[in-house]
Amino acid sequence: MKITLNGEVRDVEPGTTLAMLVADLAAHTGRDPRGVAVERNLEIVPKSEHASTVLEDGDRLEFVQFVGGG
Repeated sequence: MKITLNGEVRDVEPGTTLAMLVADLAAHTGRDPRGVAVERNLEIVPKSEHASTVLEDGDRLEFVQFVGGG
């Protein structure tokens, strides 16, 4: 099934949760998954719902990585 992540179309397996996608991306980029905010179809998804949010074909996601520093 296809989703759009930060403007790029991606294939994901049916049954993939938001938490699974965040973890997969963190593993590939080396970034801390705790610092990611997610918008799904123009609505912010609270972290408490990432594990229970199953992605659907056509979802539009935006991931924002928080960066600390001074």
